[in-house]
Amino acid sequence: MVSETRNDGQVTDRRVRADAQRNLDALLRAAKAVFLTSGVDAPVREIAEKAGVGLGTLYRHFPQRADLIAAVFRNEIDACADAAAILAAEHEPFEALANWMQRYAEFVATKRGLAPALHSGNAAFEPFRAYFGQRLRPAFRVLLESAVAADKIRNDVDADDLLDAVANLCMSAFGDRPEQARRMVALLVDGLRFRATPSVDVPV
Repeated sequence: MVSETRNDGQVTDRRVRADAQRNLDALLRAAKAVFLTSGVDAPVREIAEKAGVGLGTLYRHFPQRADLIAAVFRNEIDACADAAAILAAEHEPFEALANWMQRYAEFVATKRGLAPALHSGNAAFEPFRAYFGQRLRPAFRVLLESAVAADKIRNDVDADDLLDAVANLCMSAFGDRPEQARRMVALLVDGLRFRATPSVDVPV
């Protein structure tokens, strides 16, 4: 363990902070996986063991189960939203949109595992409806508008309708049949390539 002595004589330990962050990241990954397979009421000991930390470490970060569930959900929202800018920088507009929608489908799967808690009426989860709108919807709209501007997809698609369509496709299928859910999302995205045709008056 390496310590650093600052000019004011105080000693800080970068290794401790790095270890604490690694433990936190491991707990969030483990909780996400356990909640998805075993539900939000799974024993916290199972989460700690999967993360490779002790129960004391888990409780130091998350004194209540609701704290852990909220942290997992916030982390997933942030990761999904942040992926939009990364994909936009690495891919052409349509590919960025298609890849992000698959990433969003994975998020829906996580949300499915957390649903019993998120809809329990616990006040700890109330802010997330607004947080979802603040983080995910703007990120998606940028990708959608870029694809429209590049003339890669039709221009009559409502962003919220499309997010709802992906959620509806995945909520039932992703947990038990993830490959089927991915294929359905891919088909939905591919359908965006086709232009809407204007209505034509047919002579009587």
